[in-house]
Amino acid sequence: MKAILCSQFCEPDDLVLADIADPVAAEGQVVIAIKSAALNFFDILMIQGKYQIKPPFPFSPAAEVAGVIESVGDGVTDLRVGDRVVASVGHNGAREKIAVPAASVVKIPDNLDFDRAAGCIITYGTALHALEDRASPKPGETLAVLGAAGGTGLAACELGALMGLKVIACASSDEKIEFAKQHGAELGLNYATEDLKEGLKRLTAGEGANIIFDPVGGTYAEAALRAIAWEGRFLVIGFAAGDIPKMPLNLALLKGCDIRGVFWGAWAKKNPAKNRANLQKLVSWAAEGKISSHVDRTFPLAQTAEALKVLGGRKAMGKVILKP
Repeated sequence: MKAILCSQFCEPDDLVLADIADPVAAEGQVVIAIKSAALNFFDILMIQGKYQIKPPFPFSPAAEVAGVIESVGDGVTDLRVGDRVVASVGHNGAREKIAVPAASVVKIPDNLDFDRAAGCIITYGTALHALEDRASPKPGETLAVLGAAGGTGLAACELGALMGLKVIACASSDEKIEFAKQHGAELGLNYATEDLKEGLKRLTAGEGANIIFDPVGGTYAEAALRAIAWEGRFLVIGFAAGDIPKMPLNLALLKGCDIRGVFWGAWAKKNPAKNRANLQKLVSWAAEGKISSHVDRTFPLAQTAEALKVLGGRKAMGKVILKP
């Protein structure tokens, strides 16, 4: 089968399309013939050796897949050949087939296409965990989402709106803000043309945002924290800007606020049953149209480098999908 391989830490252009052996389903596993594999910003960090998880070489990027079960191993009773499924795989999704534990697989409704199904897992899983488990949300509170047109940001806008929050989309262009407004955001702030702190204060009548969802980091993190409401919750999602901010802790004291880490991957491993229930909920919501799981664009497997560069250049609004 074909696979995109990272054999040493490298840049996207250094990835190689190679032939490798087909996987075999061991006991408790299934083999998925991958129809769609979704990429995330951390895939770039992973191939560069800058991510907290470093798979053994050679590995493939792409941590979420959707496809059809091709074979099942001994002991698997609730899945059959031909079932349409999604799975979070950590890495190795940029290939034609993959063997995964059956317990990590969730069936998808017939009316949900593979591209949107693949895009449900990590961005929406992260946003749902962040808002439901870490943010302590109350209906009517204000949620400021940084990087609001990206995969995780867009998911936070949609889920925040579903939870009854007043969503402020913060992004680097008016086009991205308008896109986020089509997906749940009520207000918008272009932090390329307006100071983020002052803009958030303006949009909240000086009170500040109750919840800040930050997958961007860099210089925007401190500016957003300075605009948080009394007893607000600052959610640390990731660092797409590249720099990990060093926050002045006196701000937490002065604001009476919390800085809360959101590490969905670790939480999912510690809470597999809850995570699987969340994924089942998300694919149902996507099939029902409650969440968009919007796909920005798709690429064939051979163009994985180009797909990753779209993510690295922050050109995507929604998900970027590989089509093995």
